Amino acid sequence: MHRLLRLADCGHQVIRPLIHWIALVLLSCAASAQEDVAWTHWGGDSGGTRYAELGQITPQNVDRLEVLWTWRHGDVSDGSPPFRTTSSFELTPLLVDGTLYGCTPFNRVFALDPLTGEERWIFDPEIDRHAGWANQLVCRGVASFIDTEADIGARCRHRILTNTVDARLFALDAATGTPCVDFGEGGSVDLNPGVGEQRWKGEYQLTSAPTLAGDLVVVGSAVGDNVRVEAPSGVIRAFDVRTGEMVWAWDLAPPDEPGGKRDPQSGWMLSTPNVWAPMSYDPKRELLFVPTGNPTPDYANAHRQGLDHYGSSTVALHARTGEVAWAFQTVHNDVWDLDVPAQPVLFPLRRGDQTIPAVVQPTKSSHLFILDRLSGEPLFAVEERPVPQGGEEGFVLSPTQPFPVKPPPLIRLSIAPEDAWGLTFWDRGKCRERIEALRFDGAFTPPTTQGSIMIPGHGGGSNWGGVAVDPERQLLIANVMDLPWVVTLFPRAEFEQARAERPGVEHGPQYGTAWGMRREFLTSNLGIPCNPPPWGTLHAVDLATGDLRWSVPIGNLPYLSWLGTWGVPNMGGPLVTKSGLVFLAATVDSAFRAFDIETGEVLWETSLPAGGQAAPMTYRVGGRQVVVIAAGGYGNLPIDMGDSLVAYALPDD
Repeated sequence: MHRLLRLADCGHQVIRPLIHWIALVLLSCAASAQEDVAWTHWGGDSGGTRYAELGQITPQNVDRLEVLWTWRHGDVSDGSPPFRTTSSFELTPLLVDGTLYGCTPFNRVFALDPLTGEERWIFDPEIDRHAGWANQLVCRGVASFIDTEADIGARCRHRILTNTVDARLFALDAATGTPCVDFGEGGSVDLNPGVGEQRWKGEYQLTSAPTLAGDLVVVGSAVGDNVRVEAPSGVIRAFDVRTGEMVWAWDLAPPDEPGGKRDPQSGWMLSTPNVWAPMSYDPKRELLFVPTGNPTPDYANAHRQGLDHYGSSTVALHARTGEVAWAFQTVHNDVWDLDVPAQPVLFPLRRGDQTIPAVVQPTKSSHLFILDRLSGEPLFAVEERPVPQGGEEGFVLSPTQPFPVKPPPLIRLSIAPEDAWGLTFWDRGKCRERIEALRFDGAFTPPTTQGSIMIPGHGGGSNWGGVAVDPERQLLIANVMDLPWVVTLFPRAEFEQARAERPGVEHGPQYGTAWGMRREFLTSNLGIPCNPPPWGTLHAVDLATGDLRWSVPIGNLPYLSWLGTWGVPNMGGPLVTKSGLVFLAATVDSAFRAFDIETGEVLWETSLPAGGQAAPMTYRVGGRQVVVIAAGGYGNLPIDMGDSLVAYALPDD
C-alpha cells in the first residue's frame, strides 16, 4: 500500500508540472494568436502580394460580417465648378503600430483609431483643388518608415511619407501629423524643378504611394496623356528618408539613341516613359521593381527617336544606386497606351523541390509575365508573334509582340461582326455595323483614321489595382476588365473641328505630332458594350502550372441582376487571406464581395455607400480581424461618388 501511495505521489509530482507546462504553452499560443497583425505597405508587404496571414474571418463565418465603423472625409469633386477635375477615392490605408494611416483625394493625410474609426489627426498640404489635374484628384496611399536608429519616443522616429498631386513629397510625424522639419525644406521636397516646363498647372502630378527601399523613399510621376511631345520627364528619384536629400535619379532616356530634348536645368530627358503605378522592393537583394509607362503622346510615335527603350516594361533597379539590373519589355513601340499599370508582385515560385524568387507583372494587355526576380528571364516561355502592321504615315511599329505561352490571356483578344451583342435586335444590329466599319486585324491593331478597335483597351485587362498572390496555395487572383475601345486618328490641324463634332467624347490634341486622337468605348447607341458579357471577370491562376484554376464573372448590371451575374466593368484590386478568402469591391455596382479562393463562389456580398474603386486591406488589432475598403467612386465611371472609409468585422459576441 505504501509503495502504491509513493508511486501515486511520484506520478502526481510528474503530472502536475506537466499540466502546468501545457497550460503555459496554451496560454502563450492564445496570447500569440491575439497579437496585432499590421498592414505596413500599400500592397500589404514590400513585394505587393496583398496577402494577409489572418484566419479569424473564414469561409464558414464570413457571411456574418457587419459594419464596424465608417469614417467620412468630405473631399469629393464631380468636376463641376469651382473644381475642374473629378476625384477618385482609390486608397488602400496602412495599419502600423496600432494606427490606421491614409490620404484623401485632396491629399489630406489622416490617422484613425483602427477599432472605432475615430480621427486622431489630419494634415492638409493645401493643394490647389481647382487646378486642371492631368489624372484626377487622387491619392492611392502613403508609406511608413520607423527609424530604428532614433531614440524611442523621439519626434519623427516614425514617419508617414506622402506625395501630392502638385508634386511635393512630405514627411510627417506619425504621432501628431506635423511635418518633420529636418526633411527637405521644413518637412517637404518640391519635385517640380528639373522635370521640364509644365504647359499648365497640373500637367505633372503624383498619384500612387511612395515606395520605401531601406532608408530611401522613391517616387515616380504621372503626366497628361495625349497632350503634347516634350512633356515633363518621367525621371524616378530616391531621397534620404531622414533628410530629404536626393540620393539618385534614374533618367529613362534611351542609353544609346538620341531621344528627344532635355531639361536645361537637370539634363533629364523630356517625354520619357514615367512610372505612375506602385513599385515593389526586395530588401534581401536590394532590388527595386519598377513598372513603366509609354512615352507620350500615346497614339503617335514618329517623334520618339528611341524613347520607347524602357517603355511599357518591368525594370529592376539596384535600390542603392538607381542603376538598371535588368529590363523586360511587355509591349514594343507602344502606340496603344498599354503602359504597365500595376505593381510587380514578388513571390516564391515553387517547382518541385525548388523555390525560385519570382516576380509577376500584370498588364493592361491581360498578359501575366512571370519572371525570374534576379535575371528578368521568363519562367514560362514568351513568344514573339507577328502582329498587324500598316498604321498611318510616320508610325513606327514592331513586327512582333511578346505573348506568354502561359498563363493564358485573361480577356478575349478578338471580336468579329458576328460577335456583336445587345439587349435588343436593334442595338445588336448597330453594334454589328460599327464593328464592320472599324479596322480590327487582331490584338495590337494600330490606330488609324478609319477608327481601330483596341483589344485590349487602355483601361485593361489589369489596371492599377493589380493582383494578389497566395504564396502557400501558389494561386494568383486577378480581376480584369474586358471592354474594347475605339481610337480614331485625324489630322492634328482638325482637332477643334473634331472635338466640336463629338462633344462629350475624349479627344487629345497630341501637339507636336501629325495626329489628333479620339478615344471611346465600343458601344451601341444605347451605351451598352458591343461585345458579349462578361465585361468583368475574376480569375485564379495556378502559378505552378500557369493554368487557370477557375474564372467567374463579377458584378451585376443595375436593374438587370435578375438575369444573372453578367460581369461588369471594374477598377480596383483584390485581397487574399490565409483562411481562403478573396475580398474584392472594384465593380461599378458598388458591391463588396468575399469569394472562396478554391472555387470562386461568392460567400458574402454587401452594398457600399459609394463605388468601391479601391483595393481592400485587413489587419488584426485587440484580437479582432478587420477588413477595410474605401468607398468613394471613380470620377471617370458612371457610379455613385462618396467619401466613406468602411471597416467590417465579425460580431463581438
